[in-house]
Amino acid sequence: MRRLIVVSNRVGPLTDGGKAGGLAVGLGDALRSRGGIWFGWSGDKSSEGTFGEMKVEEHGKVRLATIDLTAEDVEEFYAGYANRTLWPLLHYRLDLAEFDQRYENAYRRVNERMAARLMPQTQPGDMVWVHDYHYIPLGERLRESGFDGPMAYFLHVPFPSPEIMTALPNSHSLIRALTAYDVIGFQTDNDRRNFARYVVEELGGSEGENDELTAYGRIFRASTFPIGIDTESFAEFAVSDEAKEHEAQLKVLLRGREQIIGVDRLDYSKGIPERFRGFERLLQDYPENRGRVSLMQVAPLSRSDLEAYSDLRSELEELAGHINGAYSALDWVPIRIMTRGFTRRALAGIYRASRVGLVTPLRDGMNLVAKEYVAAQDPEDPGVLVLSRFAGAVKELPEALIVNPYDTASLARALQQALNMPLEERKQRWDAMFARLKKGTAQAWCEAILHALEERADKGLGRSSAPTASGKPPNAVAPKRPEKEAMVTTKLPGTTSAPARRSEERRGALHSLRSFFML
Repeated sequence: MRRLIVVSNRVGPLTDGGKAGGLAVGLGDALRSRGGIWFGWSGDKSSEGTFGEMKVEEHGKVRLATIDLTAEDVEEFYAGYANRTLWPLLHYRLDLAEFDQRYENAYRRVNERMAARLMPQTQPGDMVWVHDYHYIPLGERLRESGFDGPMAYFLHVPFPSPEIMTALPNSHSLIRALTAYDVIGFQTDNDRRNFARYVVEELGGSEGENDELTAYGRIFRASTFPIGIDTESFAEFAVSDEAKEHEAQLKVLLRGREQIIGVDRLDYSKGIPERFRGFERLLQDYPENRGRVSLMQVAPLSRSDLEAYSDLRSELEELAGHINGAYSALDWVPIRIMTRGFTRRALAGIYRASRVGLVTPLRDGMNLVAKEYVAAQDPEDPGVLVLSRFAGAVKELPEALIVNPYDTASLARALQQALNMPLEERKQRWDAMFARLKKGTAQAWCEAILHALEERADKGLGRSSAPTASGKPPNAVAPKRPEKEAMVTTKLPGTTSAPARRSEERRGALHSLRSFFML
């Protein structure tokens, strides 16, 4: 079994299922069984940034390794290109995307540096799995540095149509970087089709059988791998003491009334204003719900320093104030907003106490909240999921009430139907969804991708004799692999001096940068 190296923006946690989400659960199991490294940003800023000490935690066969970013990197790479450029673009929001050359330069610079720090940790026979939009070019940089093992990439957010993607300056260069991977995973068939269209129409590639694509002298697989949750564990969370405590508190607060629950990061892709307007339409069109049904919105603050997010918060506060002012009674408030976070056990109890789960993203890769709401329900008295047609989860949860969040009238009708749905119908819908979620778990998602990667590696797939766009032979590698980097940890021997290591890394980074600008 090959050792696994995982790269993601944030690392861990490797343990404590009460805090870890679906991604951490699936990757944690894979890393523990195979051994390897989970590498990424520490979440901290320092003056040395990616040239600073590597922070290491050892957990048996698994090493968690992180490095800092400089304040400039955080502003231009993370807040800039990742969140002001790629995030809105990938969610079809060209009106919010900012195209700044400084951001793009920082994005490529940080990916260059991350690859330079990771490369010395690799061993022959390793396989690498890179996650999400922060590190699209990282695999290409590893190839140029000499890594010739199998590599996978998974995009957790949507991949837009070529008509949207080509609005990104230098999009050809960015998407070309994905051809360095052997397996590329997407949440939905639509995302996969959009990527294949881009490869064929924009990069001049071709599409073959069994999800194979060919471009720039490489043959790679692009497939759909919908991510799941740890369904059984989340169902157990719902009957934990912490969950029962929150469920009981809500029932006392509600006093026999029904609750609709929404749980999202405060993000413009989640359709929260549309949700509020749909709920207002419910109170207008079906006045019997006034004083009988409330909406609780849990929306932890996200990227609140970005203007688009502060504007969203102001919009939600204004909408909630308008609705509450128009419909509140002395003993009832229609909408409650909570910007604090909850543990996953507490959330499970909140889900279980809510008659309706309202999930209305305007565009979402998957949306695990929808799956968690289903998993948390009481099998004998389950709630009803109302789900946006633009969520990736809609294909796996067709028994939910599917809505267009832009259509407030139909959203109100779906809420009315959910609130009045007979018990037997609720149970039938829930049984079908829960059975499907038990099969499509986070662990099954993880193993499906790794199996696909190992299969291609074992068969020697991925290489081609055709030249790449740069004129280099495919998988062109540096003549010499870099020496192993000594880790800054008391558990690992052989630590070299930080100045000497940084000098060597700077030379390696400059060599890679020269290679990049020759493409």
